[in-house]
Amino acid sequence: MNKTELTAAVAQKAGLSKSDAAKVLGAFFETVSEELSKGQAVQIIGFGNFEVADYKARTGAVLEIPAGKRPKFTAGSALKKAVAG
Repeated sequence: MNKTELTAAVAQKAGLSKSDAAKVLGAFFETVSEELSKGQAVQIIGFGNFEVADYKARTGAVLEIPAGKRPKFTAGSALKKAVAG
């Protein structure tokens, strides 16, 4: 599913226009990005957690991966159950 398909699905489930659903999703993505850029986590009970993880530098035979910060998502229990069937 891509962003356009996600927008259409959210619009249908929420009874919104595609335009309004796109605004909601855009605001959600922007808010999560802003909070992560500040080093803050976003916790959605049952769905999962978005957080910033620090990674150490790693060196392999072919390339070197520098240390840095990367976004991380950990699935919540309800999402895990939904996926497991």
